[in-house]
Amino acid sequence: MYDPSLARGRMVDIQIAQRGIHDPLVLEAMRMVPREAFVEHDFEEFAYEDTPLPIGKGQTISQPYMVAYMIEAAEIDPGDRVLEVGTGSGYAAAVVSRIAGRVHTIERHAALAATARQRFERLGYDNIEVRAGDGTKGWRDAAPFDAILVAAAGPGAPLALQEQLDIGGRLVIPVGSEMDGQRLLRVTRTGATTYEEEDLGGVQFVPLIGEQGWAERSLPEDHRPAVVTPLARGRSLPEMIAATAESLPDFADPAFGHLFDRFGDRQVVLLGEASHGTSEFYRARAAITRRLVEKHGFSVVAVEADWPDAAAIDRYVRRRTGRAEAEPPFQRFPTWMWRNTDFEAFVSWMRDRNEGIADENRRIGFYGLDIYNMSGSIAAVLRYLDKVDPEAAAAARQRYGCLTPWQKEPSTYGRAVLSAGYRKCEQAVLEQCRDLLARQLDYARQDGTDFLDAAQNARLVAAAERYYRIMYYGGTESWNLRDRHMFETLEHLLEARGPGSKAVVWAHNSHIGDARFTEMGTIREELNIGQLCRERFGEQAALIGFGTDSGTVAAASDWDAPMQVMRVRPSHADSYERLCHDSGVSRFLLDMDRDAALRHRLLERRLERFIGVIYRPETELRSHYADASLPRQFDAFVWFDKTKAVTPLGPEHARTGVPETYPFGL
Repeated sequence: MYDPSLARGRMVDIQIAQRGIHDPLVLEAMRMVPREAFVEHDFEEFAYEDTPLPIGKGQTISQPYMVAYMIEAAEIDPGDRVLEVGTGSGYAAAVVSRIAGRVHTIERHAALAATARQRFERLGYDNIEVRAGDGTKGWRDAAPFDAILVAAAGPGAPLALQEQLDIGGRLVIPVGSEMDGQRLLRVTRTGATTYEEEDLGGVQFVPLIGEQGWAERSLPEDHRPAVVTPLARGRSLPEMIAATAESLPDFADPAFGHLFDRFGDRQVVLLGEASHGTSEFYRARAAITRRLVEKHGFSVVAVEADWPDAAAIDRYVRRRTGRAEAEPPFQRFPTWMWRNTDFEAFVSWMRDRNEGIADENRRIGFYGLDIYNMSGSIAAVLRYLDKVDPEAAAAARQRYGCLTPWQKEPSTYGRAVLSAGYRKCEQAVLEQCRDLLARQLDYARQDGTDFLDAAQNARLVAAAERYYRIMYYGGTESWNLRDRHMFETLEHLLEARGPGSKAVVWAHNSHIGDARFTEMGTIREELNIGQLCRERFGEQAALIGFGTDSGTVAAASDWDAPMQVMRVRPSHADSYERLCHDSGVSRFLLDMDRDAALRHRLLERRLERFIGVIYRPETELRSHYADASLPRQFDAFVWFDKTKAVTPLGPEHARTGVPETYPFGL
């Protein structure tokens, strides 16, 4: 059960204190103020994520870390008189009010000012005064101020605000344009007409509109949250990465696979991907898996895919009889995730490798870890809702498009998914899913010789309704149920293959990187396969992430939307990906234990990009980035600076001379 007070404590401990905020007054104030009271009801679930949230009028409630950082920079003491420009939701003013004696806050949008005033009254914060007006001109009749905080970026520090500082007072304000970059500035008044300025680092804020700010103009929808750029210390991180990274040769070069021999003694090697539609990730995982199979005895390949679809591939690669009545696998959205030329080449290799191996336990097996026919179930839900309630169907597409722990588009989790239309459809949707499952089980019963397949089906049937009900509404419980299921399936596979069996897992970085060291675990209490494998197998599990800076990717803009080849935006300046890009090494393996000094430097949490089957470049920072600690999340990281989209299988890829059991049915 979600507990806001516990989430608030984790926010302060992990997002704020661990990132360098030390002022005890600031930390205590952040613990006292309920951030959920300053967001719309629909967004309360996201109140303690380290991200801005929309509050209307093109404005946002700032990320908690930035609020704490600016308040600490202003050096506010008990009893101080403080001016805040840009009330917004009122959250920052509320935090300041738990320290200062009196807070004056100005908001240019009268509706936002009125709402903030109501929140203060409801919480009993009676030392805050709110005014609607032009904040760039300050609040002259309440001056002088011991501190002034400005929550929007101006072309410079407004003279009116500087003049309203008391001697020794501090003005903290972002300056600069969105296009040219912004810097956080601290201006200290040292005398009647003298001031000192300090540059506190790079940030990103919405524009400061007003007489002494920017001219009124329409604001873009995608406002990036403010992030302080860490100061360089000694040798730069990109230089250290370049010195430690091991360059990767071509995929066909045997030396590529040899670099991963260091993981050959593990029982489980988990190979990630930063997107579900990048060719280099598939080709790299195939090359690594071939080496682990050929030289180190791995016999299980388990992937983030539905069990029945993967079973069709398994029958083909292990040269078993196919089901004549079954349709080709992976026909449902997202078809390109497994029906692509790179994966087809790997399937052919597995089949060739198994030729002549009489012992089935020595043949490579291919298995799906995912909840039974999840994509088929989603398709059934959407078909039904399209007929009976198109509005609920649209909400469902949004919901399913955001079944990811890195998603930061809270509006997609809004009130629509809890509408009457959704509730009245729930039972019918569950019946649709149960019918779908029953049809699939008829096929499974006809293939009764495969005990593992039958047993897995039985496990899923026992909890089918719970799976579908939770998946229908989404959220943390849905994610945790799914990943726990995938981990348990992996355990069953290793047990079924006998003592000494070893598995390679292919899944997204969000599944195979240890969730405890990302926003998933620290903020949303989500777990994943990587975490569960470390807890179960210890050092016998290797977690290897993948990343890229730019190029193209196969993805859709929404669930069930057509696939597009999209341009991947260059990585964000404050991300791990940018550090890798700036190293100048185009393809490399970074072993996290190879250089203790580098590992220590990389421990500081930064942004990491996650692209799934959905990619929304126009809101990329909100939608696809999350905080993580890379060396704790992964044991190693594979980097390709520029990548290209996978090529979906189509009629032009039809092959002659393939067996009737060829699974893709081209």
